[in-house]
Amino acid sequence: MDTHNAEARGRVETRSEGNVRIVVMAGEFDMDNVAPLRTAMDPAVPGVTRFVLDVAEVTFIDSTALSIMLHAALDHPVVLAGTVPRRLARLLEITGAGPAFTTAPSVAEGTVVPVPPRRG
Repeated sequence: MDTHNAEARGRVETRSEGNVRIVVMAGEFDMDNVAPLRTAMDPAVPGVTRFVLDVAEVTFIDSTALSIMLHAALDHPVVLAGTVPRRLARLLEITGAGPAFTTAPSVAEGTVVPVPPRRG
């Protein structure tokens, strides 16, 4: 498992289960500390066919972090696992980005939940 602390405000941990990349996000994510998230969510990572984001411990997220998540969702399904924090839910609502993601109650379920087919 890889762990990255960005100025101790946000933490990103990654691991792989087969072709699924699991990204655990905790803390705050804004334009000043999203580099570890960008690395973790790189859609060009070989062999990855799905991203599962454990977002339960996210306390703040801005449009920069959301943009990284959306960029990955262009090429691969992105599943938000766990209880989606109020701030993230609000950001998804006001931007209209919610439909870009599938949700699951846990990481384990996020690895297998059916996802809508990708548009060509």
